[in-house]
Amino acid sequence: MSNAVSGLPVGRGLLYLIVAGVAWGTAGAAASLVYRASDLGPVALSFWRCAMGLVLLLAVRPLRPRLRPRLRPRLRPAVREPFARRTLRAGVTGVGLAVFQTAYFAAVQSTGLAVATVVTLGAGPVLIALGARLALGEQLGAGGAAAVAGALAGLLVLVLGGGSATVRLPGVLLALLSAAGYSVMTLLTRWWGRGGGADAAGTSVGAFAVTSLCLLPFALAEGLVPHTAEPVRLLWLLAYVAAVPTALAYGLYFAGAAVVRSATVSVIMLLEPVSAAALAVLLLGEHLTAATLAGTLLMLGSVAGLAVAETRAAREARTRPAPA
Repeated sequence: MSNAVSGLPVGRGLLYLIVAGVAWGTAGAAASLVYRASDLGPVALSFWRCAMGLVLLLAVRPLRPRLRPRLRPRLRPAVREPFARRTLRAGVTGVGLAVFQTAYFAAVQSTGLAVATVVTLGAGPVLIALGARLALGEQLGAGGAAAVAGALAGLLVLVLGGGSATVRLPGVLLALLSAAGYSVMTLLTRWWGRGGGADAAGTSVGAFAVTSLCLLPFALAEGLVPHTAEPVRLLWLLAYVAAVPTALAYGLYFAGAAVVRSATVSVIMLLEPVSAAALAVLLLGEHLTAATLAGTLLMLGSVAGLAVAETRAAREARTRPAPA
C-alpha cells in the first residue's frame, strides 16, 4: 500500500528503515576508529557528522528532480508545504536530534556504554508506543506489544549479557532525556507525514542545519579541530560517518518514519545495536558470545514479526472499502 500523500509504499518504507538502522549501527565502529586516529571528542564528532551530512545533502539536492519524472504520473499532485510549517518542522526535528545525540554521548560518559544504550534504546519504544497511542491513535495490539517486549529483552541480553555494568543515576537521567528527544523526533515525523506535504530530504536538510547550530558552541568548547598523525585516514572516516550513517540513513529514516507506524519504527531502529555488534565481531576482533547471539536472534525475530504485521495491516487498509 502507498501512503496517500507521499506515494511511498509501506513496504518500501520498512525497507528504508531497515537500511537506516543497519547504517546507524556502523557509526559506532567508525567513531571508535576516529577516536583512535585523533583527539576528536564525541560532541565535536557529532557536530562534524551533521555539518558534513548537511553539505552532502545540499550537494546532491539539485540532482533529485532528474530522478522524479517517471514516478510523477503515478502519484497524486504534491501539496506545497507552507514555509512556516517547514521552518517549524526543521526546528523541532533539529532540536530533537541534537538532544538525542548529545544527551546519549553524555550518558555514555556518565554511566558507560552498556547502561546508556539499554536505557536510551529501551525507553524509546516504550515512550513512542505511549505517545503514538495518545497523540496519533495508533494501537499496538497484543502481537505488537509482544514484539516490543521481545525486542527490549533482546536489547537487554545483547548489551548487558557480555559483562558487568555500573548504573549511575545522572547517566540514567541523561539517557532518558536522549530517549525523549528521539521519541519526539519520531512521533512528529509520523504526524507530519500523515498530514501531507512533508519532504524527507527537506526534513533532513533542515534538521542537520539546526542540529549543527545547536552543537557548534559545545563542539568549540570541546575542541572543534582535531589533532592527528593520519589526516587522510581521518578525513575518509569523517566522510564515511557523514555520508552513510548520517546523510543516507537519516534521509531514509525520515522517509520511512512518515509512512510506518511509530512503534514499528522504534523497534526496527533497534537494528542499530545488532549491526554494531556484528561489526564488532567481524571487523574489530570481538568474540561472538552466547549473549550476543541470543540477543541478536530475539531482536531480529521481533523486527521481522512487526514488519510482517505492518505489511499485513497496510494490505488490509488498501482492500477495506471506503466509507459511504
